[in-house]
Amino acid sequence: MLETYLRERLKEKEILLMTHIVLGYPSFEEAFKVIEAMVEGGVDLVELQIPFSEPIADGPVILRANQEALGRGIKVDACLEFAGKVARTFDIPFLVMSYYNILFKRGVASFVAAMAQNGLRGAIVADLPLEEGEEYVRAMETQGLSPIFLFSPTTSLERMQAIASSAKGFVYCVARKGVTGAETRFSEDLTAYLDRCRQATSLPLALGFGVRGESDVDFLKGKADIAVVGSQVIRVLDEQGIPGVRSFIRRLSAVCSP
Repeated sequence: MLETYLRERLKEKEILLMTHIVLGYPSFEEAFKVIEAMVEGGVDLVELQIPFSEPIADGPVILRANQEALGRGIKVDACLEFAGKVARTFDIPFLVMSYYNILFKRGVASFVAAMAQNGLRGAIVADLPLEEGEEYVRAMETQGLSPIFLFSPTTSLERMQAIASSAKGFVYCVARKGVTGAETRFSEDLTAYLDRCRQATSLPLALGFGVRGESDVDFLKGKADIAVVGSQVIRVLDEQGIPGVRSFIRRLSAVCSP
């Protein structure tokens, strides 16, 4: 189970590191090398985003990566096949990150079964509210996969508790209102929000949206269980290439250990 893996890793590290890539960006070949570099750098798990034309939770960096991947003709089946390849190659969990239209178009049960067949451990469906997720949650449970749900700073404690009742693996805490990639203030307000998240669930907490560097990861130690780095990985890739990604992840990973 994903939660079991996370708790075992947390016996060795103060906080875990999850990264995010867009499948097919810059290409599948390059994406494989990026994942290889991140694993070598010490990342604990990776979310693999299936490109989508309207990724409403994503800011300009990830949006552009989605658009470029789609412009190259990247298809869902190819993404799942690639995900299976990396899941077989690297000994860490891989998750799908997507939007509900992709699951709906293929058929939720069929999509989730394909995830399981390719060795994926869970999924983040960013625009699927709990009230409309019954079929998805049931399919994930049938396949033994973890549905990762989101908390936000505007989510009430009562609603957090309802969301947590259907979540598995961990809960993804969105750091602020808005889209990925923008600046986040790592402050007492964020600490208070994470304290409220802790009240709502015993699952591990991941914090994403605006985690950019070592000081951000260090701030989250003792407050969250997983630091999620997405847009900044793509920025580093674009500016410094794969060696830069490897070095960047190594620096972040060094902060995660006691």
